[in-house]
Amino acid sequence: MMTRVPMPPPLPVRNGVGPTRLRVPTSGPWATIAEYVVARFDHLDADGLYRRFDAGEIVGVDGSPIGRGTPLGAHQFVWYHRDLPVEEPVPFHEEILHVDDDLVVIDKPHFLPTTPSGRYLRESALVRLRIRLDNPDLTPIHRLDRATAGLVMFSARPATRGAYQSLFEKRQVAKVYEAVSARPPGWNSGDLPIVYRNHIESQRGRLRVVVDDAREPNAETEIDVRGTGVSASGRAVLHTTLRPHTGRMHQLRVHLAALGVGILGDRLYPELLPEAPDDHALPLQLLARELEFTDPLSGAARRFVTRRALTEAP
Repeated sequence: MMTRVPMPPPLPVRNGVGPTRLRVPTSGPWATIAEYVVARFDHLDADGLYRRFDAGEIVGVDGSPIGRGTPLGAHQFVWYHRDLPVEEPVPFHEEILHVDDDLVVIDKPHFLPTTPSGRYLRESALVRLRIRLDNPDLTPIHRLDRATAGLVMFSARPATRGAYQSLFEKRQVAKVYEAVSARPPGWNSGDLPIVYRNHIESQRGRLRVVVDDAREPNAETEIDVRGTGVSASGRAVLHTTLRPHTGRMHQLRVHLAALGVGILGDRLYPELLPEAPDDHALPLQLLARELEFTDPLSGAARRFVTRRALTEAP
């Protein structure tokens, strides 16, 4: 299967942040694209938006400026740079483990998103790294949830990006995670190891995935015990090794919760807890520990291991 290479955006990365693409309707009650944009972002100053059109800051897919008089229907998409909001810094920092001409591997801390999302734009691993390494071409090859710590790989240049992306698409990367859960009373060590399977579906706009036990499993994780004991905070805990054979959204969190050993610090599974500020004293006890694969360019065996540790491990 060929990997489709997306068309590069017509505007450059600026301050580590890529441009934003907006789909524009081809018909409607607006005479011009500018009128639609002003109506679409009615919480922003209309005069300020019109000035951005006049200054040539809004462009089409070919990079040509779109003026305030450009009629609706002339472009399907427009591109622009967002005004960067004031962000509260994430007080934890990524560690660069490996850099070469094609690949960057980092150790991501808890609470730092891999890519810009929600209220985090500059405070993301991607934007931080683009600025730190002065490389606007950096792109994540895979992602970790903001709450999860550990290894993330980035492509350093477009020419070889597809080769590394195909490793994940073809499931040719061996991934190992570890997690710490509260140990249930009377827990039986004979319950693990196990290969757990179910059907997981992520739905747009929902924080949690949907589990459908009536459908054919599409998510599979090998789960084994690393150890049991008491954590530094005095909790009775279960420390597990997780080897996902598939890569569904929230897969590891869902599978451990289904076994009655939900991960410590998880505010989504097994129960959705009310939104609250980050608890830096108890980050989600989930860590992407190892990545192992055959390099698609050199054919060499490559293995990366995190330098982080889970704070609640026994």
